[in-house]
Amino acid sequence: MFKQIDWMLLLAYFKAYFIFLVSLLTLYIIIDLFTHLDDFITLNSRGLPAVVKRIGLYYGYRLPQLFDRLCEAIALLAAMFTVVMMQAHNEHLPLLSAGVPTRRIIAPVLGSACVMLLLAVLNQEVIIPKIAEKLSLERNDPDGIREVTVRGAYEPNLIHIEGDRAARNTRLVRSFRVLIPENIGGNLLHITAQTAKYVPGDEPQHGRWEMFGCHPRDLDPIAGILDVNDGGRYVLHTRQVDFDALTRDPRWYNLASTQRIYRELQRPDSNRLAALAVLFHSRLTRPLLGAVLIFMGLSMILRDQTRNIIISSGQCIVLCGAFFATVHVCKMLGDNEILTPTLSAWLPILLFAPFAVVQFDAIQT
Repeated sequence: MFKQIDWMLLLAYFKAYFIFLVSLLTLYIIIDLFTHLDDFITLNSRGLPAVVKRIGLYYGYRLPQLFDRLCEAIALLAAMFTVVMMQAHNEHLPLLSAGVPTRRIIAPVLGSACVMLLLAVLNQEVIIPKIAEKLSLERNDPDGIREVTVRGAYEPNLIHIEGDRAARNTRLVRSFRVLIPENIGGNLLHITAQTAKYVPGDEPQHGRWEMFGCHPRDLDPIAGILDVNDGGRYVLHTRQVDFDALTRDPRWYNLASTQRIYRELQRPDSNRLAALAVLFHSRLTRPLLGAVLIFMGLSMILRDQTRNIIISSGQCIVLCGAFFATVHVCKMLGDNEILTPTLSAWLPILLFAPFAVVQFDAIQT
């Protein structure tokens, strides 16, 4: 009997989850599409099929990112809906009459919600980093043809590389500049090139910059770092500064894996260390935050089962709003170095976890 009820609740939860997921994603896509439809139409050169394909590719790549933003809310909504519908149809009363605790009845719902939270972590760590380059493209530049601003970056040996503008599709940087410190070149070397093209190597971030129209033209080669060819052509070998490091968005780390963020934090020249550290610790606490949210939300509905379902659901939504607001405020305080990165990530758990435990323990059985 218990197996049949568990399977019934599991099926009901995943039905609700699928409905909420499709509804919210579709709603977002429709609103965003009609708001920015001109950005897709202005690129049309092959008629309606080309526009439809471009729209499909753009939003297809963004589905994992949208799921990442909504996963906790959808998991909670599906759990709330499953429990509320069970109460509305009085399906739990026979079990309560038989002495089955309420916490045992909703165990399949809690387990399913936790599984979906783990699925969100998998999406965050595996899928999104693989399509990060596609997610960084704008609606009006789906092929990466338009030039983007280049930002400076340091190699581990303190060689500084910068430029003016770059094209993603050709990996070409205009007005390329390299500053080699005295401990490497014997004296301070400032090299400028009209253009430079990045050629990836066998390992990630290892590659070379092929520079054209270089000045000065009479430099000596530096073993393992700078090759000098005829006609003002130099080749700069790098270990960290690839094309992505020079052209990525300042908030690129939101699309990176936790392991990549950790490696970036180990670099001495990393920018926005506070924001990176806050995001790193937030990634570690995210599954716990999601679990606290699920337990807290269901506890609000089940604590008083004689109360009107609409009132219970409303209180749950208000409490969850306060929860998300607290998480956002703590993150903002951490980004601005008012709180330490560790405290900004763990403070919401310290505030809400004891409340969730008390509420869950107070569920009527």
